[in-house]
Amino acid sequence: MAFFKGVKRRAQALVLPAMFFALCGYFAHHATHGTRGLIARDTRNAEIAMARIVLAEAETERDAMERKVAGLRAEHLDRDMLEERARALLNVVAKDEIIVPYAPNRRLF
Repeated sequence: MAFFKGVKRRAQALVLPAMFFALCGYFAHHATHGTRGLIARDTRNAEIAMARIVLAEAETERDAMERKVAGLRAEHLDRDMLEERARALLNVVAKDEIIVPYAPNRRLF
């Protein structure tokens, strides 16, 4: 009987630390694998890096378009740019020009 009392006393002494370690393990698992954990943070950082690359490409394309539009504005009209755009839109060439065909999926600008 004294043996079982000793076992019971030791079991009761281990219950609180076991619950504490289980609770710590629960929070450690969610700090690593949860929706706001370390792995999710790395995934978000990778997505942010990809979005910044896409943003830089879009800004580069926008700047190129703004330069083209600036050449066609009335206060600063570039005659070469105007002639180039008019020929492209009207599909007209001069007699002394050479035409270089491009594939439909290749962009010139």
